[in-house]
Amino acid sequence: MTFLNQLREAESRNQSMLCVGLDPEPSRFPTGITRDAEGIHDFCLAIVEATADLAIAFKPQIAYFAAHRAEPQLERLIARMREVAPQVPIILDAKRGDIGSTAEQYAREAFERYGADAVTLSPFMGFDSVAPYVQYKGKGAFLLCRTSNPGGDDLQNQRLASVDGQPLLYEHIARLAQGPWNLNGQLGLVVGATYPQEIERVRELAPTLPLLIPGVGAQGGDAAATVRAGWRGEGGATSGPVIVNSSRAILYASSDADFADAARAAARATRDALNAARAPD
Repeated sequence: MTFLNQLREAESRNQSMLCVGLDPEPSRFPTGITRDAEGIHDFCLAIVEATADLAIAFKPQIAYFAAHRAEPQLERLIARMREVAPQVPIILDAKRGDIGSTAEQYAREAFERYGADAVTLSPFMGFDSVAPYVQYKGKGAFLLCRTSNPGGDDLQNQRLASVDGQPLLYEHIARLAQGPWNLNGQLGLVVGATYPQEIERVRELAPTLPLLIPGVGAQGGDAAATVRAGWRGEGGATSGPVIVNSSRAILYASSDADFADAARAAARATRDALNAARAPD
């Protein structure tokens, strides 16, 4: 099954646009979870078990594991996720962006070592930094397009000289991803929830691509505005899946022993708010 088909199945089965981000910070773990690599595994697995029927995707952020020497635990976690939530695809948030043989190794890391279904990439070195990932049949790759951080304006909102006028850089990336770069239908785009007008513009330029949208929750993005800007479809299904990520608001909904139950409640509330914001069919 291709990544896009996995997304559509999870969207339908779990009635969800919610992506649960796995950004484990040991200093914020609840009582009873050790603040080491094993604790990272145990904490994340508890979150996955609590939210498996509420999510369209899970998104482990590799830096939160690597910084604590927890790469082996990430491998084990993803293997367990296949058992606990086989219907939910896994997006490895790595933001890789190199070329040639180095990019080939990063692709091997994401898809062979960790077994992710998709990965986030920086496209700013051109298509040859993307090509090694789309060689993996059925896997997905999300290109950074219009990110949620204020500093994104430094590059992404700059105008280019072009035969098509003067598009903004993020608009150019959206066109490339929807068009000539999307050789096997494997690409998606990362657009931040803090910029709903830009989400709407990206959706106009890339009507069929999956959009991974971080920034809802702790970063202050408006869930309803995000969905209104990016969701297009009928019958409850999108023409291009919308994947709205929330991490800290779900992971750290409680600092007590009930953290998994609290995470589930926060995930359910977010999922339902996202669904309520869809335009009526």
